[in-house]
Amino acid sequence: MIIPEACPRLSPKAKLRVDKKTGQKVLLYPEKGLILNPTGARILELCTGERTVAGIVEVLAGEHDAAARDTIRTEVTTFLQRLFDAGLVRTEQD
Repeated sequence: MIIPEACPRLSPKAKLRVDKKTGQKVLLYPEKGLILNPTGARILELCTGERTVAGIVEVLAGEHDAAARDTIRTEVTTFLQRLFDAGLVRTEQD
């Protein structure tokens, strides 16, 4: 489960890459790939295992509208939970 204190990182089977044709960030995993929008790509760039989910939210709030912190928190948590459920993101508790 993704909680604010968790330190997410990509699963060993997942790789964040740039598509050579489009320049878009892509999350690659065995025999599949997910094209990321800029926000999703930025979230995953911050998932190094060194920052907590709350820390990621703070970075994004600083880069965007800090007044939207609650919305950012909800969207980051939902996005990471979906990737966690798919086995593409891990946390220190795994």
